[in-house]
Amino acid sequence: MKMIAPSLLSADFTKLGEEIDRIQRAGADLIHVDVMDGHFVPNITFGPPVVRSIKRVADLPLDVHLMIENPDAYIPAFAEAGSDYITVHSEAGIHLNRTLQLIKECGAHPSVCLNPSSPLSHLEYVLEYVDMVLLMSVNPGFGGQRFIPNVLQKIERLKQTISDKGLNVLVEVDGGVDLGTIGSVARAGADVFVSGSGIFNSRNYAETIRSMKVIIESEGGR
Repeated sequence: MKMIAPSLLSADFTKLGEEIDRIQRAGADLIHVDVMDGHFVPNITFGPPVVRSIKRVADLPLDVHLMIENPDAYIPAFAEAGSDYITVHSEAGIHLNRTLQLIKECGAHPSVCLNPSSPLSHLEYVLEYVDMVLLMSVNPGFGGQRFIPNVLQKIERLKQTISDKGLNVLVEVDGGVDLGTIGSVARAGADVFVSGSGIFNSRNYAETIRSMKVIIESEGGR
């Protein structure tokens, strides 16, 4: 199943509840929540209280991306707040297996993220322990950046590795995904498509998401 995950980083924060309702009615499949601490990335966004508030008004699963240092210290709070998927960066800690096990113990789906320049070898000994891998197609920290094209090769190689190992792991792509790039991302083999400004800067969320799904369906089988 291919899924669209609008990123709330590009939503209008003054009416976040309304924005969540709009994307849900527009056909989104997940809600992507970018958590930034101002240290691991040069920006500060949401904490567990905001995730808890989002959960109260959201019917869709919450896909929470922790772009933070020392994620182990905060995973229980984000899980308790209602995160369905919790993604940590391979670059953020030295005991990745322990971190992924903690996510699972807290009742969330474990996921790991790679920055654009991080090699797939970071996943070699943890791929069997995750439900999803997030590949960044921009350098994390800010919304609205342009897609980095060589990530497409990375998606293809990761999908092949997952297939070769006989695993059931979703491949998520985040960064610069819009109507102009989503076709190539689908052809490369992505399963989950995170789009922030590509959706929230559009005039009609439903029309944009519907168009994205048409492109995914037509390009994903090629």
